[in-house]
Amino acid sequence: MNSEISDRFRALARHPEGQAGLAEGALVLAAEARVGVDIDGALRRLAELVDRIRPQIEQTASPARAVSHLNHCLFEVEGFRGNQEHYDDLRNSFLDQVLVRRRGLPITLSILYVEIARQLGLEAYGIGFPGHFLAKVVGTGDAIGEGMGEIIVDPFFGRVLSVDDCMERLRAATGEHVPFDPQWVRPATAREIWVRMLNNLKLLYLRQGDGLSALGCFDRILMLEPMAAHELRDRGLLLERLDCIHAAVEDLSAYLELSKHGEDAAAIRLRRDALARRRPALN
Repeated sequence: MNSEISDRFRALARHPEGQAGLAEGALVLAAEARVGVDIDGALRRLAELVDRIRPQIEQTASPARAVSHLNHCLFEVEGFRGNQEHYDDLRNSFLDQVLVRRRGLPITLSILYVEIARQLGLEAYGIGFPGHFLAKVVGTGDAIGEGMGEIIVDPFFGRVLSVDDCMERLRAATGEHVPFDPQWVRPATAREIWVRMLNNLKLLYLRQGDGLSALGCFDRILMLEPMAAHELRDRGLLLERLDCIHAAVEDLSAYLELSKHGEDAAAIRLRRDALARRRPALN
């Protein structure tokens, strides 16, 4: 992730809490991470994909059938699917690469799905289900078995899910039987989705030992969510590891202002004070 934040990303951080421009925002994030990303070229590739699918959708008589045709075109004809074999490949996190390689993560494939569905006239949203990002199309009251008029789609596996299917996956992943929370399938805002994308990248960079790129992710997350206390704390701890003592003290102090009574406040205060004592004087 580049250390310098672009003007285009700064404009993105001021984006309203909706889903307009979702794919463009994901492409901006890709350009923040890699030099030479052709955002406009990727948008043209996306438009061409929509144009190939549109004739199939325009012939459908109902939103539910439109979703069925969209799924067929995107997953079977165009061949988009999750990269199960190389899940941690960084290219799975970059929408421009997903458009070329037809492989991605749940979140990048869901962004692609939502963008295409919306351009085809369907009301689609990303949903931040725990552990596995999904998409849904609403206003499909004619869908068999979908009393709420919603169809949940898992673009990673290319299939439609019921709420029970989602819960079964959650139980399989956690080993716990937890009650369903409607918040898990509410529409996520574009800002929430971009933050989740950056968190994915941050974790990948940290696993690879690339602290500077992870720091770039922290910087952008906090531009999108300035009051995210845990991000301030974790960035401060990373800055300490990178020997950026002044900046680490600032972040840990900001965290303590936001979380004075947090469970780890006492430990973080001791750490901040120890760093403050050893930081060099500024000239």
